[in-house]
Amino acid sequence: TLKASWEARSSKACPNAGLTNLRWGLGGAQEWGQHPPVSRVPNGADFVRQEPNADWDDLWDQFEERRYLSARRWKGGEDPYRLHAFNQRESERIPSDRAVRDTRHHRCTTLHYSQDLPPTSVVITFHNEARSTLLRTIRSVLNRTPVHLIHEIILVDDFSDDRLIRSRIRGADVAKAGVLTFLDSHCEVNKDWLLPLLQRIKEDPTRVVSPIIDIINLDTFAYVAASSDLRGGFDWSLHFKWEQLSPEQKAKRLDPTEPIRTPIIAGGLFVIDKAWFNHLGKYDSAMDIWGGENFEISFRVWMCGGSLEIIPCSRVGHVFRKKHPYVFPDGNANTYIKNTKRTAEVWMDEFKQYYYAARPAAQGRPLGNVQSRVELRKRLKCHSFKWYLENVYPELRIPEESLYQTGIIRQRQSCLESHKSEDQELPILSLNPCNSSKGTVPKAQEWTYTYNHHIRQQQLCLSVYTLFPGSQVLLSPCKEGDNKQRWGKVGSHLEHIASRFCLDTESVGDTNESIKELVINPCESTAMSQRWDMVMS
Repeated sequence: TLKASWEARSSKACPNAGLTNLRWGLGGAQEWGQHPPVSRVPNGADFVRQEPNADWDDLWDQFEERRYLSARRWKGGEDPYRLHAFNQRESERIPSDRAVRDTRHHRCTTLHYSQDLPPTSVVITFHNEARSTLLRTIRSVLNRTPVHLIHEIILVDDFSDDRLIRSRIRGADVAKAGVLTFLDSHCEVNKDWLLPLLQRIKEDPTRVVSPIIDIINLDTFAYVAASSDLRGGFDWSLHFKWEQLSPEQKAKRLDPTEPIRTPIIAGGLFVIDKAWFNHLGKYDSAMDIWGGENFEISFRVWMCGGSLEIIPCSRVGHVFRKKHPYVFPDGNANTYIKNTKRTAEVWMDEFKQYYYAARPAAQGRPLGNVQSRVELRKRLKCHSFKWYLENVYPELRIPEESLYQTGIIRQRQSCLESHKSEDQELPILSLNPCNSSKGTVPKAQEWTYTYNHHIRQQQLCLSVYTLFPGSQVLLSPCKEGDNKQRWGKVGSHLEHIASRFCLDTESVGDTNESIKELVINPCESTAMSQRWDMVMS
């Protein structure tokens, strides 16, 4: 029978001291009201073993839902979005067992699945989740899943600083079933959601499969069907995006129930064979909190012998929030940069230069030790990232020289110019009157702004040797990855990425303004000497 037990945590262990915490278990011999067999994962991850023999309706009749929900209810006058970044008031108005529309294609109802599908451990990780959404997630799983396919539901209540990534590893480590199902804690699974996922795993354990993720509106909690013609994609900054299947890809899909090969999964909801998950190296446990882990596991699955699929006949609703309700100790952006930089350094080979070009703030940021992940890749004999681009995601265009912008860099009527004397090894920089005639720019005033954020002439780049205010800007041989040679366009400013100072001009000596020296100085929005026009084509 399903057991629900209540246990108050100490103020030291849990920030919500005094509140009761629900545990779920299936299994036998205990009287209602006694604790089920509970084991602990270090640092606050709690889980319960379950055996598949329960009558859900009878069990829910015994569950004191009102008591459970009342402990953390929204109170009138409070901002209903403050704690969880969605409308907690509206969530609590909706029943935990509400009906949702079957959003699958009608052909899905005609499909048949094997009778001996493998049972799964459902791992749900949460951190200060609203009780109404967590309970609705659990209840939707119990109500819309054949009992014999759920070996256990593992709730990882992580009140430590580890949060999603390392907590998922803990949940997976204690799981007893041969298949792992990862869900977020603000989901609602739809009808027959699990069977098509397990079918694909049974046929090929190296597949990692994800449902189509429907939308639960964060304001109204309306359940909205997502398009069935989407797959995961990304740009060179490792920013995830949903993208439409191309007309050619749609034309090949004669059956709308067929799986969709996807270059990347969103990361929150997927099913994977546990032995395959362990073989591939689980998650990168040195990543922090949340963000970027879906790139790392997606590249690893594809490049190391597996595949990623979205299964149209599986639908799971998810609350997509506009911001994160929890705190990133190093800031959201810094955490995301660290995690994606680890991914780029281990998996993207020479193509990581395009990541750094698209995300220049990652240059020089700490990423921790990646040696164990590099060794994992060697041990698994994984493909190159070039193979991934050619075979999995050829639509991701590699930046070419033709995409570089060429033109002049102008300050009022003067242009940035290089000049080399016979006794000089390298040209010097100066500001001189712009001198284009009939649309032709003199070579000395022609600059190329590259995808890698270099400002260059031939093989020479604008550089600085020191990062102090007033440091002179010089031309020196271009070096890939040298952050002192990278510049960003920020409005009318040219910002030096390593120092965060701006390109500036200073008069030299006691002469008139005719002699200008190029330097970097703290950025000032009103400084005319820091305003530049890049007239590029």
